Amino acid sequence: MNYYETLIVEVSDSGVMSITLNRPEKKNAINAVMWAELRDVFNELRHADAARVVVFTGAGSGFCSGADITGGDPTEIPNPFRSTRRLTDIALLLHGLPQPTIAKVNGVAAGAGCNLALGCDLIVASDEARFSEIYGQRGLSPDFGGSWLLPRLVGLHKAKELAFFADVINADEAQRLDIVNRVVPASELDAFVDGWATRLSQCAPIALTQTKMLLNRSIGPSLRDALEAEGAAATINHGTADTKEAMAAFREKRPPNFLGN
Repeated sequence: MNYYETLIVEVSDSGVMSITLNRPEKKNAINAVMWAELRDVFNELRHADAARVVVFTGAGSGFCSGADITGGDPTEIPNPFRSTRRLTDIALLLHGLPQPTIAKVNGVAAGAGCNLALGCDLIVASDEARFSEIYGQRGLSPDFGGSWLLPRLVGLHKAKELAFFADVINADEAQRLDIVNRVVPASELDAFVDGWATRLSQCAPIALTQTKMLLNRSIGPSLRDALEAEGAAATINHGTADTKEAMAAFREKRPPNFLGN
């Protein structure tokens, strides 16, 4: 078992690696340390023969509430495009992992947390899970691959609805939209995912990697293209007064007043 500041990483004898986002007091919101630790773990996984399957989950009652915007003003970034490039690199590392990945969504998955789940090969949600492309409420546009992943799962018009309105949907709705593979009672979530992960760990790993690669390449344009466009959009967003207003409204727990500048 390896402990990080914000992650718990474990590998079973059967080759199942579990990565737990471990900031339960923040609903596992991703701060700079967690981004860096995820990047390091993903880099190691590219050559980790002992890990045949990767399961992502969150500590406590949430999966991941997105980027942590409580530790200061996230719009005050010296170089927003450079910051989004780091997210691009991490998203591509996740997408390119040779192992099958399963998101075990035990609670809220919002923003980058939602797209972390969508970026996995399979999603199993508890009946208490909730999903949201929350960006619109923060004066932002999707990142971490959401603009590429969501339309491929739900179709273009539904993706626009979810991204424009930033509504929170429950697990049953997520399954109806084909966002998740399975919804199970919260008390059965661990056992169900353990069963799937064990089955995958017993498959031929090279064949699984090749299958994953072929399916990921079956629809264009590429994730890399979409991430480049997301980075450019984020750079524009962070220069607007509306984004600053959205963040201030979030901290002050009030509705934002957007002026279009």
